[in-house]
Amino acid sequence: MSDLSQLSFSSSRPLTLGVELELQLVSLRDYDLTRAATDLLAGLQYDDRFGEVKLEITESMIEVNSRPRLDATAIAADLDGLRDVLVTHCRLNNIAVCGGGTHPFHRWPERRISPGERFAALNNRYGYLSKQFTVFGQHIHIGVTSGDDAIWLTHALNQYVPHFVALSASSPFIDATDTGFDSARLNAVSAFPLSGQSPDVADWAAFLDHMALLQACGVAESIKDLYWDVRPKPEYGTVELRICDTPLTIDRAVELAAFAQCLARNLLRMRPPIAPASQALVARYNKFQASRYGFGATLADPIRRRRVPIGDALRALIDSLTADADDLGCRKQLEQLRALVISERNDSAWLREIARSTGNLNDLTRMAAERFASPSSYRPNV
Repeated sequence: MSDLSQLSFSSSRPLTLGVELELQLVSLRDYDLTRAATDLLAGLQYDDRFGEVKLEITESMIEVNSRPRLDATAIAADLDGLRDVLVTHCRLNNIAVCGGGTHPFHRWPERRISPGERFAALNNRYGYLSKQFTVFGQHIHIGVTSGDDAIWLTHALNQYVPHFVALSASSPFIDATDTGFDSARLNAVSAFPLSGQSPDVADWAAFLDHMALLQACGVAESIKDLYWDVRPKPEYGTVELRICDTPLTIDRAVELAAFAQCLARNLLRMRPPIAPASQALVARYNKFQASRYGFGATLADPIRRRRVPIGDALRALIDSLTADADDLGCRKQLEQLRALVISERNDSAWLREIARSTGNLNDLTRMAAERFASPSSYRPNV
């Protein structure tokens, strides 16, 4: 068990970006999830130039991680390179790779836990929840210079968790059923005891005290055990935003990363007052609203004591980030997200439309896999 009281924060260049995507492995026979991750990785000939390809908790999942990059264009190059490597290798093995926050019709008891001590420990601790955790998210890392900045940015970003949920939602189906949620994936994540919003700790020293308490009580062995919506990642020198569903395309993943970078830059530059305790009062409600209704959600504002349609809040927020987007070179990505908000057609809307038109979830998954296979429009020289 590590001594968390001695944990140090590795400073990184401010606003450095990194992206992780959890992806579905589906059979070309029926587009159900398939148990293939270990065998795929064993036969993968790849030199890590775009980042890593890794196992996830069950054998029907694969994770790709970009390298640390300075801007969204470089992230697009990495994610598209990883996509191309994985899609090509999967085709050779009669498998397709797919985005989306949940698989529309798989049966969780059929999943197999991936090999490895950590995965075995998670399965031992959480039982059947480990297999039900075959859901797929996008994580975004943002570089900061110190542990104190990491804690401040974690609290500042918590207010915007529902905004990321609505923009990224891509999981309306579970067990061959339309759940009525835009992001049903988050219901699986919320089942874990250390999920949700981070506690109201004042600075890095207070965070270490909190972690030492959790460790002494046997609640958590490491920061990896914290399934918070936003959490510090000290070994990388980042704040990790963990709330997004995996999008159906690399383009959407790049747009979400650009949005996170612009928002973090704006927050760190302006240093608006934050009220973690007040936001915590409505955090679960607001996240539920965005998970359930997507762009139709209504958010509770505990400071002004009012309700705000999330579409209005998103348009105003994106407009306020224009100068940051220009300075970071990602104006196009933010404009695409603004258009998405106006259209009210996130990936969940697309999935529902295709399900209605095809009449079955096998063809829906096939078309989602074909969509993921398309090259990114943001990759340089495309």
